[in-house]
Amino acid sequence: MRTFRRSRIRPVAAAAVTLALGCTALAALPSTAGAAAAGGLVVQYRTSASGATADQSEPWLKVRNTGSTGVPLSGVKVRYYFKADSVSAGYRFACSWAVRGCANITGTFGTPPHPTATADRYLEIAFTAGAGSLAPGADTGDMQLRFHRSDWQPLGQSDDYSFGAERSTYGDWPRVTAQVGGVTVWGEAPGGGGPTDPTDPTDPPTDPPADGPTLFDDFDYSGHADPRIAANGWSVRSNSGGPGVPGAVWAPENVTFSSQSGNSVMNLETSTAGTGASTEQTEILTKSVKFRDGTYAARVKFSDAPRSGPDGDHLVQTFFTINDLKAPMADDYAEYDFEYLPNGGWGEPAAILYTTSWETYRPDPWEAVNQHSEARRSYAGWHDLVVTVDGSAITYYVDGAHFGTHGAAYLPERPMSINFNQWLIDLAGQSSTTPRSYDQQVDYVLHVKDRVLSPAQVSALVSGYRAAGTTFRDTVPAP
Repeated sequence: MRTFRRSRIRPVAAAAVTLALGCTALAALPSTAGAAAAGGLVVQYRTSASGATADQSEPWLKVRNTGSTGVPLSGVKVRYYFKADSVSAGYRFACSWAVRGCANITGTFGTPPHPTATADRYLEIAFTAGAGSLAPGADTGDMQLRFHRSDWQPLGQSDDYSFGAERSTYGDWPRVTAQVGGVTVWGEAPGGGGPTDPTDPTDPPTDPPADGPTLFDDFDYSGHADPRIAANGWSVRSNSGGPGVPGAVWAPENVTFSSQSGNSVMNLETSTAGTGASTEQTEILTKSVKFRDGTYAARVKFSDAPRSGPDGDHLVQTFFTINDLKAPMADDYAEYDFEYLPNGGWGEPAAILYTTSWETYRPDPWEAVNQHSEARRSYAGWHDLVVTVDGSAITYYVDGAHFGTHGAAYLPERPMSINFNQWLIDLAGQSSTTPRSYDQQVDYVLHVKDRVLSPAQVSALVSGYRAAGTTFRDTVPAP
């Protein structure tokens, strides 16, 4: 548990902005009819860890094409369903060996739309373009996969929906599902949901619908003073206060917008010359505090090096949700963070990415109740960040890969705002008085209320909005 000291004072407001802009963008989501027509997939399964309990579960899989046309594996998703050992248990995926190459196989964890007594989680296997296609009659060959609890405690398998203790050799296994283009073409999901015909409107969906109340912003603005920013529910911060270096100011003019590769991109610039008085930080946040359960996503570009001047400052680049702390250790506080420290800080010597779920804290004397996951490496460049809050856990993804799952104790009791900021922890990382500035960029932000979307579903939804020319939408009701 991360318990570093930092100022938690942030501005929040209660004004609500609700704009009903219709659902035209959803028409641009990829069609699944052609994918279903390709059909003809079968999933075969065996396990090399057959015990009722094990250090790790080992679902070995093959996907076979029994159809008459080739199927690109990049459009295929395979789900293995299991029962979590506890609501707070986190899991990690690994690929031991695969004919198509482990580098071309990803594994993420999710929550079924209709959890059952034997399945309240699933492991979703997906493929990169490098995995190639399945010709008629071909299969993927061995995929020797495994997953384990994040704390490496033994996990129970005997009550897992997709587990078959007796399956020591490969055979067709309908308790593992396959989807092509979002349509289930093989297997039976727990609670029902077998192969579906997208031309039949009575078929039940196999995934939660994406068209819940939604906030989407492509950040297509002319500058920080563009009146559409406030009209669309955002506040560019100018008031004083933490977090950050004492004496620093929050400079709205340092929030700028430009076009890159056909998309509008927001830039947050933070600068300093080594003193509090010379430090300018940046933040943009929703004025409305109305976001709670569901999916949050953003595409963010982190920077390791300054745009100009000497490097080394203890910088924090963020995407997060938050509400106000009403009293020290108040149990209705909530905050969910992506925080990238390119030069370390909080006792870390080098680049680190944190995801942190907060229950509460006390500023003085410092005490924190939170759960975090971290990765100690550079994250310079563009990254797709997704966090889901589903009533049982908080799950973080980076670039489609599972990053961390935090327990039910950290779920929100009250709605939150959505924020981006870039600030300095202290001035200890770089003592120079030469001016320097750092950039954090944001391509878009998305929230879908009360819907748990996979990273792939997020990408499809955003692509649909852009294809339809939708640059802003807010249908999330006020609390």
